[in-house]
Amino acid sequence: MEPIDIGLIVSGGLLVMVVLGMRVAFAAGLAGLVGLIWIFWAKFGYEPDRFGKAVTVAVKTAGQVPHSKVSSQALSLIPTFILIGYLAYYAGLTKALFEAAKRWVGWLPGGLAVSTVFATAGFAAVSGASVATSAVFARIAIPEMLKIGYDKRFAAGVVAAGGTLASLIPPSAILVIYAIIVEQDVGMLLLAGFIPGAFSALIYGGLIVAMALAMPNFGPPVRGFTWGERLKALPPAFPIVFVVLIIILFIYNPFGGDAWGTPTEGGALGAFVVFLMALYQGMRWKELKSALLETAKLAVMIFTIIWGVLIYVRFLGFADLPGAFSDWITSLEQSPMLTLIMILLAYAVLGMFMDAIGMLLLTLPVVYPAVMALNGGELVSAADSTFGMSGPMCAIWFGILVVKMAEFCLITPPIGLNCFVVAGVRDDLSVQDVFKGVTPFFIADAITIALLVAFPMIVLWLPMQA
Repeated sequence: MEPIDIGLIVSGGLLVMVVLGMRVAFAAGLAGLVGLIWIFWAKFGYEPDRFGKAVTVAVKTAGQVPHSKVSSQALSLIPTFILIGYLAYYAGLTKALFEAAKRWVGWLPGGLAVSTVFATAGFAAVSGASVATSAVFARIAIPEMLKIGYDKRFAAGVVAAGGTLASLIPPSAILVIYAIIVEQDVGMLLLAGFIPGAFSALIYGGLIVAMALAMPNFGPPVRGFTWGERLKALPPAFPIVFVVLIIILFIYNPFGGDAWGTPTEGGALGAFVVFLMALYQGMRWKELKSALLETAKLAVMIFTIIWGVLIYVRFLGFADLPGAFSDWITSLEQSPMLTLIMILLAYAVLGMFMDAIGMLLLTLPVVYPAVMALNGGELVSAADSTFGMSGPMCAIWFGILVVKMAEFCLITPPIGLNCFVVAGVRDDLSVQDVFKGVTPFFIADAITIALLVAFPMIVLWLPMQA
């Protein structure tokens, strides 16, 4: 049997295990190990006495993955960014941010929901974890919206959808993972996420305002704040702006000259600044311990997925499945843009059965080379490319599109993780309630993705200035 046939059979088995409910990390690790044993045994001629040797070689090959791939300095960003988010919560920055947003934009139709979206976007700028963002604002924003008459399902939907913005707005753990997988510059990808993330928040806000205008009593505005009260709400929210500025300066110096350091150093400094703010706000050992434990749990979950999937990716390399898929994609007699859209739609379907990080880790080793081939290759210039952008810029553009699709998957049934988190925090909500509440945001996400595909400069303008 040819290696590519083994690759297809093992990949099919992996999908079956995931659909049946096995965790992506364990399913991928098991499939990768079995695939490696099969590949090496086939290489040795299927001799019964060579099976033990195949197992030994496969185990040694798989065993090299956790340390060699995960010891990358760039991956140290992930626990650092997650820690920033949890410390910001215990420092009271989330409440301050929500209060400031409520006083400044609450007067709009559906103003409290719009405030929630903008506050989650602001919190996303100091937290790379969508789940953490949703959990925090489920406690803060939903009671406020219920108090003035919002439907509880829609209120929950706003929080679940707003939490997805943390996937794009730096610091983003998923963008870091994408950069590691496709071997692109982490700083450039984080930089590229700013404008699309803000753009997504504006689309969400516009949708809420339109719904409030179309449906009476949908979302009553919050009025009565004086200019003095609005200005008074800004200083408590300034620390978030300060942390965002630190991260930007360590990724890209907008004042000219070199960046102040690496994204990893910026994340570490940002965590230290938020830690000092939390101490100033009265955080005690109990809260610090909770923040550290929550950070450790989420970071271990992400790294476990990475370990398992990278074993599977190592197997894919031996099976040459990425190359075969790339050749097949480029041989299709249809527009490359149509092929790209079909790939994005496939992500929407996969997201119904897999979590966002696992989905990207499993698919990118195969899909990314195909998209690069559609554009003309990783080294192609903008003048000679299919999509009108150079290889590195195409990698950044595709990365933002894929991460936006991952955002979409965080709220799609039946796996939508953010919806489960919001329902878990609120005793008065079921998961079905939250899924019903996020339905309008599917439309907003579809519009956002369409605009990012049609106008790539929304993604690429900021990286091209660096």
